Amino acid sequence: MKNLIFINGTMGVGKTTTSKILQKQLPKSVFLDGDWCWDMYPFIVTEETKKMVIDNITYVLNNFISCSEYENIIFCWVMHEQSIIDDVLSRLVTRDCKVYKFSIICSEEALIARIKEDIKHGIRREDVIERSVPRLQCYYNMDTEKIDVSNISPNEAAEIIYKQVISYGGTTS
Repeated sequence: MKNLIFINGTMGVGKTTTSKILQKQLPKSVFLDGDWCWDMYPFIVTEETKKMVIDNITYVLNNFISCSEYENIIFCWVMHEQSIIDDVLSRLVTRDCKVYKFSIICSEEALIARIKEDIKHGIRREDVIERSVPRLQCYYNMDTEKIDVSNISPNEAAEIIYKQVISYGGTTS
């Protein structure tokens, strides 16, 4: 049985950092950041590009699932609507997978502080704050396990996920 781990949250909350740490903790793991599937310039969001990115994500995830070398598949992306998670999952062959869904959440103050730190290091632009903060509330009513990172590090968030995956029959080989 493979572990398929979805991690969502608004921009700047720490999904990618947490996922990369988790990838190193779990054996035979592979990591996909949904943003990699439509890293384009200029960034264009249309019905066509949204369809393309979902197709790209599900293609890659299904390949990871079907590859015998991987036991743990970690996927992170904003996924600010339950319908996005449901759409991706509906296209995956998960019969031999235990699916985990986590939302990384935090206070508005913590999110702004994290994004400002990223801006200072040239990782993000200022406009991310106005796009990310309003999406915080989207994650509270989703069918996911919530991890509040307002006062914990990405290492601690990864450890919470790791313990849940391992305690529910995950592998540590």
